Amino acid sequence: MTDQTRWGIDQVQVRNKAVKYQKDLVKSAMTYVIKMDESGITDLMIEIEAEYERKYGQNKKDNLVL
Repeated sequence: MTDQTRWGIDQVQVRNKAVKYQKDLVKSAMTYVIKMDESGITDLMIEIEAEYERKYGQNKKDNLVL
């Protein structure tokens, strides 16, 4: 058991809650994915890849020299 009075415990708890929330989102999304057919899953994958690139991909405009 971790001493709850130690410094930084609240940050650990907040991080753990955020991780649990993300895992819960994935679980709830999977219930809908299981019901989809192949074309629906393919469309979803394309949308997820596009969103991932938008959020985390390298912006190609930053690499251009004018």
